[in-house]
Amino acid sequence: MTEIATLAGGCFWCLEAVFEPLKGVERVFSGYIGGRSGEPTYEEVCSGTTGHAEAVQLTFDPAVISYRDLLSLFFAFHDPTTKDRQGPDIGSQYRSAIFVHSPAQREEAERLVAELDRQRLFPSPIVTEIGLAGTFYPAEEYHQNYYRRNPEKGYCQAMISPKLAKLRSRYANLLAAAPRV
Repeated sequence: MTEIATLAGGCFWCLEAVFEPLKGVERVFSGYIGGRSGEPTYEEVCSGTTGHAEAVQLTFDPAVISYRDLLSLFFAFHDPTTKDRQGPDIGSQYRSAIFVHSPAQREEAERLVAELDRQRLFPSPIVTEIGLAGTFYPAEEYHQNYYRRNPEKGYCQAMISPKLAKLRSRYANLLAAAPRV
């Protein structure tokens, strides 16, 4: 039985590339969630007027990788202490947010945020929003599997490649044996 996790932490290309190679993660879609408009486009979301965040929606097998493990990786691969910003990406569409699909997910997310704040692993308090998942709108096809199709692009080299190197060096035990196609 699979579950769904929906996470926003800056550019969806970055999160997608981190979660795709994990054992137990069956699908990753880049898209938009948390806003006011239906069927938003990338251009509309980038304008900052829709209220949507760039996010990834994962289908995962909790018998292989837990929701808590996914959240721990989420916090390891973006800055949850900056409101509406991740690196060079600025605007509410780049906010840090966890969109929960059940009361159990909300409890786990709130518990982990409280633990991380108590441990003071970050220089500032965590500002990650935790809210109920609404409609997830998949992004345009050219955004899906972006890093896998465009590893040579400047943004990918500057922003995503270092995250994948960190994933391989610190979390190799969580990687699937062969990449998904």
